Amino acid sequence: MAGKKLESFLEKNGVEEVECLIPDMGGIARGKIIPAAKFVSGMGTRGLRMPEEIFTLTVTGRYAPDATVTDPAGTDIYLRPDTKTIRMVPWYDEPTAQVICDCHYLNDTPVDIAPRAVLRRVLDLYAGQGWRPVIAPELEFYLVAKNTDPDNPLEPPVGQSGRREAGGQAYGVDAVNEFEAIVEHIYGYCEPHGIDIGTLSHESGPAQLEINFNHGDPMELADQVFLFKRAVRRAALNHNVFATFMAKPHEGEPGSAMHVHQSVVNAKNGKNVFAGRTGKENRLFMSHIAGLQRYMGAAMPFLAPNVNSYRRLVPFADAPTNVHWGRDNRTVSLRVPSADRQAMRVENRVPGADANPYLAIAASLAAGYLGMTERLKPGAAVEGSAYRYAHTLPLHLGEALSKLNYTKPFKQAMGERFVDAYQEVKEFEMEQYRKVISSWEREFLLLNV
Repeated sequence: MAGKKLESFLEKNGVEEVECLIPDMGGIARGKIIPAAKFVSGMGTRGLRMPEEIFTLTVTGRYAPDATVTDPAGTDIYLRPDTKTIRMVPWYDEPTAQVICDCHYLNDTPVDIAPRAVLRRVLDLYAGQGWRPVIAPELEFYLVAKNTDPDNPLEPPVGQSGRREAGGQAYGVDAVNEFEAIVEHIYGYCEPHGIDIGTLSHESGPAQLEINFNHGDPMELADQVFLFKRAVRRAALNHNVFATFMAKPHEGEPGSAMHVHQSVVNAKNGKNVFAGRTGKENRLFMSHIAGLQRYMGAAMPFLAPNVNSYRRLVPFADAPTNVHWGRDNRTVSLRVPSADRQAMRVENRVPGADANPYLAIAASLAAGYLGMTERLKPGAAVEGSAYRYAHTLPLHLGEALSKLNYTKPFKQAMGERFVDAYQEVKEFEMEQYRKVISSWEREFLLLNV
């Protein structure tokens, strides 16, 4: 949709304002809100500008100080709306549209440290081989009672029964219906957003839900996850409840994941390249799995991007702890579901719900791509519980960033300049976290040491 079609969309819907959105390093929506008339007149110009250092913002809202990748003078970039992504925003009283934008320097070259550009870079690697990735995310999240004091633990919200859910009710239909009004609001927001979701189910934690997205193009799915998170949080607020995509919001309960099912098809004929003529797993599929195994450690800062992320990755909590793979095995990082030839795929179970979808998808696909092009071979498939094997995933964000820093092929696939900028953001976040005194320290050290 461009030019007159775009203008027609805005006129047809009586749009008064347009939210121009970009995902930052943490997947947080940044951007500008402008009148619809100015948006239309600005199409094709470099008028919608922001500083390049928007990509040095941390999750705290503070800029990483002394960033070396971006220009210290505050170089301007401009936003170029991807008109395919324009949608109505359903929660405002006044007609408002939103559009996801790509970022460019004033010489029209793409901003290579922008998350959307990173995913496009990885997809171009596949295109160079005549391949096209197909993905399907599964996104978990918790509903929690409103919490305005960060020192207090979170609690499940009160459901329609008037009670809080005392424990997890995995796949419980009635448990989902406790929050029927919120769920209906979520579905109501997804339709105008063009978000193509499939099934909804209750997960293992109290008031924990999961949405499965239908499979499709990685960029389109990343856009959908980006918009979905925003819509869910807004739907929950309408019912005086918080929705959180934190990887581990509750002690003693399972964390929230963003499992990514991924396959690769031939770009010309659309056939799944992971299956041979007999429909069985072939060498390319095994190499894709092997790439995920070899480069998982380096990919971790994008799959588990926050200090909280690593609390989720513990044994016996519906989360992986190592890089093993297996068939129909939910204790491994890399699960191969039972499927026919065209649907043959691997499910990466490592990414957390807190991950930036553009970067998590890019990192997972980059690891698989390297395995295919380097002709790697995986270890043997695990049968039974993978928890009996050593915990080999990084234990904290610092360890993950170190693995990324020393893995050159993966850095090159993601873009070395981008990786440097991302590391600066995450290192500053860790520095800020280290200044915080936790309730555990006050509880056990205050009078005992």
